[in-house]
Parts: sequence; C-alpha cells; structure tokens
Amino acid sequence: MTTSGLAPGYAQANLIAVPRDWAYDVLLFAQRNPKPCPLLDVTDAGATTTELKPDADLRTHIPRYRVWHDGELTHAPTDVTEYWRDDLVSFLIGCSFTFETALREAGVPLRHVDQGRNVAMYLTNRECRPAERMHGPLVVSMRMIPESLVDTAVRTSGLMPAVHGAPVHVGDPGELGIKDLESPDFGDPVEPEPGDVPVFWACGVTPQAALMASRPPFAITHAPGQMFITDVPDKAYLNQP
Repeated sequence: MTTSGLAPGYAQANLIAVPRDWAYDVLLFAQRNPKPCPLLDVTDAGATTTELKPDADLRTHIPRYRVWHDGELTHAPTDVTEYWRDDLVSFLIGCSFTFETALREAGVPLRHVDQGRNVAMYLTNRECRPAERMHGPLVVSMRMIPESLVDTAVRTSGLMPAVHGAPVHVGDPGELGIKDLESPDFGDPVEPEPGDVPVFWACGVTPQAALMASRPPFAITHAPGQMFITDVPDKAYLNQP
C-alpha cells in the first residue's frame, strides 16, 4: 500500500524516531541537509503524538513501519506500540506526496498513481553533509513527466520547499549514479509514456539510508511510500510567488 494519492489536499510526512542519545545527530543532519530532510515537527522524548495531527498515535497511524537495530531492518509491522520506547524522539519530515495535488491541478500527470504503484526511489552517488554520527547518501524520488510539462512541475513543486521543493535533477539518471530505473531501491518501477523524462526530487527516505550507513542501535521509521497523513492542508506549505 502507498499513501500517494490518498487524502488529497493534506500534507504527508516521513517519520524517523531515534533514542534521545541520537536525537541531536538527526536534528543536525536535517539542518545541514534541508532539501531531503525538511523538518515539519520534532517531538519531546517519548511523545506519541504530533501537532501535525494531534488525535493520531505515531505508533499506529502509519500503514507500515520499519524497525531498525544497528542499521539493519529487523521488523516491518503495521503497529509499533510494542517496540516504542520512552526515550524516542520523533522527527516528522516533509514528503513530496504533499505537492502531488498541486501537480495534478497544474495538469501534470502522476504516472505512479495512475498505475496504482508506489513512487520509485533511488540511492544516489551524492553524499549528504554529515552530522556527528549521521552520514549517508541522498535518496531521490522519481516521477516520469512529459517533457512539455517539466518546467511546470519544477515551478509548481518549487513553491513548496517545506516538502522538498523543486527537483534536484532532470534527465540522465546516470549523473546521479542510478544504473537502472526499472530497479528502484525503494518503491515500485513506473512505466513511462512516450515523451516522458525522469525528474528527480530529494526524498525523505534519505534518513533511512543514513541509518543503514551510520548504524544507530535502534530506530523506527515509516516504510517508504507509506506516510504519516496529517491534518495540515498542503497549501499551508505553499509559498506564494
């Protein structure tokens, strides 16, 4: 299941929850890498709610989670109540699904939604700026966009920097170190239409790549493409020109 296309008009968010001992590292990593890690909220240690949706439980609201030990994925449950710890600090990070309604309204097709698939996501050869113990590569999401609408997609998403903003790359995936668009590292491959070109946005799965590289003892995240749906209208993150 993917939350792309669900709850149109409302912002969606990535989740990473780490022990308090690692919270500064994650916070600094996000501050130094705002394109893939735009922070929407940071909770107090042990909190199970966020102001982005006060009536939702962070442990149960996401369709599927990932539980990490020493940088290794160990469980992928739909409820992390049994894994939750009182020292966990949760970071809610902007998600590009938030600007998809705006793309639709601007006439830009969303191939992955139309095909009933998750968005395709890839590890790249671009390293994020490290922060304390946190380091790792940039992850990007990719959407196939008709060439005639690429400028529209860039302008439209660029008005929403809190949810990744404008793309980081258009065209040749090899420039990002991506060898095969049909084999994404996360999500699903998407079938292009004639005249489509790949467009790449910084992705909030980047902290999960950093978890794999940095190997903190414990963490909880969302499963890629299965997001925390908030009560915040997506237009709240729109910067009017």
